[in-house]
Amino acid sequence: MTAGIGTARGLRGPRYAGHTMAVDHLGSLALPVGDDGVVLGEDAEGRQQLVGFHRSTPYDVLLIGGLWSAQVLALRAAGTGARVAVETGRPQAWTMLAQAAGAGLECITLHEVGRVPPMGATVGSPVVVIRDCGMRPPRGRVVSAPWQSVMTLLPYLSPVAPRLMRDSTLVGVQRISPQEAEQTSRILGLSRAESDALPTLADGVTLWCTGRERHWVMTSPTDAETGLLGVARRMD
Repeated sequence: MTAGIGTARGLRGPRYAGHTMAVDHLGSLALPVGDDGVVLGEDAEGRQQLVGFHRSTPYDVLLIGGLWSAQVLALRAAGTGARVAVETGRPQAWTMLAQAAGAGLECITLHEVGRVPPMGATVGSPVVVIRDCGMRPPRGRVVSAPWQSVMTLLPYLSPVAPRLMRDSTLVGVQRISPQEAEQTSRILGLSRAESDALPTLADGVTLWCTGRERHWVMTSPTDAETGLLGVARRMD
């Protein structure tokens, strides 16, 4: 069975065979859009690195790092038109951000741990859930789904970190201890150079891993982000 692509109507012209492809090959059809997503920062060559939170399939992200980086990503996700739901046990750390975002619109909402309601994500109203639930986040009531991505923030490695690393499509790691770097390296399959670099990372630098890809990214805040959140920092 085949599916036609781009049937046109208009003036009669030269006749060509229709462009067809097998239905089971349609999933490989994609446009090379390089600027679609939330800006994570820049790599060592100064190229922007982005993450596409808005997807038609479930998407899970794990960030082992600081609150500052998670809040920058929350702001930037809201700037792309997503509704951001923050599940947190420290609402006081997020209140100013939620109030400042969206110019009065509730584009970033705060929820107690385990109390995120169904968000009703759609292609026209995508959702990013950010779970800031401490070292041992409970399994969430709201999980990733089409047009609803979930990013979990862990300040450091904890007993649940190995499971989350294995279950996440994208993992970001900021500065951690040498012992944590060894454990992270075994789970993610990092090279010795990558593992050795993790305990020495500067504030704002993250190693983002997905599959076999590795990207060192520096997140530099805009003036507005600095005014609201301050400069990059690993410790909260």
